[in-house]
Amino acid sequence: MKYYIISGEASGDLHASNLIKGLKKNDPEAVFRGWGGDLMQEAGCTIVRHYKDTAIMGFLTVLKNLGKIKENIRLCCEDIADWKPDVLILVDYAGFNLRIARFAKAVGFKVFYYISPKLWAWNTGRVKKIKAYVDRMYVIFPFEEDFYRKYDYVVQYAGNPLVDAISERSWQEESFHDFVEVNGLSGKPIIALLAGSRAQELKHVLPKMLSMVKYFPEYEFVIAGAPSMKAEDYAPYMKGGGVPIVYGQTYRLLQQSRAALVTSGTATLETALLKIPEVVCYSGEGGAFSYFLFKLFVKVKYISLVNLVMGREVVKELLMQKLNEKNLLRELKAVVGEGPERSCMLADYDELEKRMGQSGASDRFAALMVHDLKCSRR
Repeated sequence: MKYYIISGEASGDLHASNLIKGLKKNDPEAVFRGWGGDLMQEAGCTIVRHYKDTAIMGFLTVLKNLGKIKENIRLCCEDIADWKPDVLILVDYAGFNLRIARFAKAVGFKVFYYISPKLWAWNTGRVKKIKAYVDRMYVIFPFEEDFYRKYDYVVQYAGNPLVDAISERSWQEESFHDFVEVNGLSGKPIIALLAGSRAQELKHVLPKMLSMVKYFPEYEFVIAGAPSMKAEDYAPYMKGGGVPIVYGQTYRLLQQSRAALVTSGTATLETALLKIPEVVCYSGEGGAFSYFLFKLFVKVKYISLVNLVMGREVVKELLMQKLNEKNLLRELKAVVGEGPERSCMLADYDELEKRMGQSGASDRFAALMVHDLKCSRR
């Protein structure tokens, strides 16, 4: 069968690539095409457009790029219509993907959604669109089953694919010495900086992260280079130099780190599952005004997946104007040192790991999708 898959960021690229591997096991003659990144391409998917050319985040940034977004939607719809897939599989990325779902459903394509948009966090009105445009929804958090049940919409849960990515990662036995030597680092204890995979994230978050360097001379700060970014993307924020960038080694970097500063998103959960104490950082255009809009529309108490899964504050979240030098210094000191904050966080990580369940989710979801497709053909 022909599978058209759309992901719009690094985490979606990761999970879509593992799903493709699972689909190949259940449908050996499968053919893949879509919008995504390098990992999807390596897994055997023909990439029409890379997510680095489509990723746009933040209230004001979206408004400024409406023309670009509309053009991408038009191109995507045309490509789907020309290729005529057996199923369209959408991976998170709600703003773009729900528009594509509406088109696909209208012209008669089967629509699956893998990794639900965070409708439980804000814009619950989109549930109506999900019910209207999506044939099957596959969710990766158990609480999402309860959320959709309230709207009389049945979803399927088979675990969380992030557990697969963590458990199957390469270089698990690598020593600190070997990692440092291979990457030409100083040998000091490491504080990892995960500043995101979008240009807007670098612009608004990375400078604040880098402001910590002067306070921790006994540590080496190392940036986890996003696969969609190049050295010139980081250059405007590296005027002082001295902070190395390590590309394509995020898990390797994290497992050798004492602590991490992490942009909100899937990376917060990855960092926790790797048992690295962290501070969650989020900022964007608009400052206090954007924070007001955020508080107005967001319906959950937390933005990090760690805190959402646990239902309480496990990691500190510094949002918008609260992401400042004073607050960041206080929170980073707390998790780097051997104090109670670090110990409590690591203990909470153990509980989080149990809640996330067993590995093998990607294969289980793939099997469900192939089964559902075969049943729909009968």
